[in-house]
Amino acid sequence: MVLTDSPMAFFMKRCVLLACAAVLGACSLSMPPASVSTPAPVQWNAPLPHGGTLSDLREWWKAQNDPVLLALIEDAQALSPTVAAALSRIETARANEATAQAALLPNVTAGVSTGRSVSLPSTPAATSTAATLQTNWEIDVFGAARVARTAMAGQTQGNLAQWHDARVSVAAEVANTYFALAHCWKARDLAAQDLLSRQRSRDISARSLQAGMLAPAVYAQVQAEVSQSQLRLTQQSSQCALYTKAMVALTGEDEALVRSVMQERTLPDDLSGFSVEQVPAQALVQRPDVFAAEHDVALASAQIGRAKARRWPGLTLGGSIGALRYGTMGVESDITTWSFGPLALTLPVFDAGQRAAMVDSATADYLAAVSTYRAKVRHAVREVEEALVTLQSAQEREADTGAVVDARTQNYAATQSRERSGMASALDVEDAHRMLLAAQAEVLALQLERKRAWVALYRAAGGGWQRPLSSQSASQTPAN
Repeated sequence: MVLTDSPMAFFMKRCVLLACAAVLGACSLSMPPASVSTPAPVQWNAPLPHGGTLSDLREWWKAQNDPVLLALIEDAQALSPTVAAALSRIETARANEATAQAALLPNVTAGVSTGRSVSLPSTPAATSTAATLQTNWEIDVFGAARVARTAMAGQTQGNLAQWHDARVSVAAEVANTYFALAHCWKARDLAAQDLLSRQRSRDISARSLQAGMLAPAVYAQVQAEVSQSQLRLTQQSSQCALYTKAMVALTGEDEALVRSVMQERTLPDDLSGFSVEQVPAQALVQRPDVFAAEHDVALASAQIGRAKARRWPGLTLGGSIGALRYGTMGVESDITTWSFGPLALTLPVFDAGQRAAMVDSATADYLAAVSTYRAKVRHAVREVEEALVTLQSAQEREADTGAVVDARTQNYAATQSRERSGMASALDVEDAHRMLLAAQAEVLALQLERKRAWVALYRAAGGGWQRPLSSQSASQTPAN
């Protein structure tokens, strides 16, 4: 006897098979581009520096031959909450990457149970032991999970780049504070010499006032200049104290130790320079923040794909294997069961626009990520250009300030010589001395400006970060 399905059962089977075939044969989800282009300048508008040939910025701090600065940078990086947060984001990204990878594979669970019971009155007790193995697999029909896995791997690389960027930022902040503190003590010494010079002028003017050779108004002006000089010295000392406390907060070092070390530091007039890529597009490739923003765009694109996938049918496959040992009255039986399926197809019918809203939200996030990436590129170009302009300006002013110091030095020496021959007064000598001190202060300020410009260019050039060649580098643990 041959059994046949009813027409309704036959129709339902055909519908299920056709639906499965349509789902399995569906094309990949349409997503916006995972990478977008942003036009970069053909060449830098500012002239490139000529301060050195070092190309590997990872060795730039060592090239300064300053072990104190190196130690302070390492201490600050070890204590920085920004670096610690960036490192935490790396671990979170790796966990998300593992979760995305697990979504492509079946879930398998195992269970073991045992029990003893009496099913009916006046029947002997029975012992049962069961072991089960169950699996469930959500089939990635549209490829959304695969795209998410790739995007998460890129996100891990992006977080690694942000970790490097955080370390570079801390190093730049420490270096700027270090140079500012060292120059601050030099400026304080100049301010102290200026005060002594004005006090000597005041003493000379006081004797002239007593002899009736100086008007009281002129002496009052001299006294006011002494007070102003004292005020500048106090302000300079306060500024040095603030820089010292900033260094202590950054590095965790003892304040007395920092003060004693920095007061004795003698720094070179300039830093050892490095070369910069002539083509802006090549320089931007070395920016870790730009790289991270690129992967934010890829992740946002994948999120759109995942949101769209929720609007389409889902396909899951289940299965189980079970082994049961049943014993009663000395008789034991082994029972093995297995099942393949069900192969379940779920069709979203009505959700009051929830899935569509998720797609709209993901699309808005994608547009924001694209805008942020392009803004990062423009900001990177601006930072490099500004650092180059500052370096060029400092270089152009270097000769002029040096010439002023030379002229003031010659004028001071000539005034001293004239005083010895009776052709100039002691007040003339002090005036010439103060003009020399003012010129030396300008040179000192220019040196600090140039050093800070080098530090800004170091940070704008990426601080030695290199774009990973493959996703394998994302699994490498960052080294401190």
